[in-house]
Amino acid sequence: MFEKRKLKKAIEDSKKKIELIEKKRTRGQSAIVDAILRHVEPDDVDVDYFNQFTAQIEDERENLHSLVGRLEALG
Repeated sequence: MFEKRKLKKAIEDSKKKIELIEKKRTRGQSAIVDAILRHVEPDDVDVDYFNQFTAQIEDERENLHSLVGRLEALG
């Protein structure tokens, strides 16, 4: 029973972390879209910023998937 509660808490924390990282990634995303709309090359710093946070989101989603799988296995 304690394990289920612990996993549910970890799942909620993971969802919040993903949401926070997605908000941070928005800066790079908006700069890239702006560059595309102006028909200019996006700044490398903005692209790196976007890619860095995208990688963090993907890693955290994998973690979330693993936590959900463990919770479901407990029944």
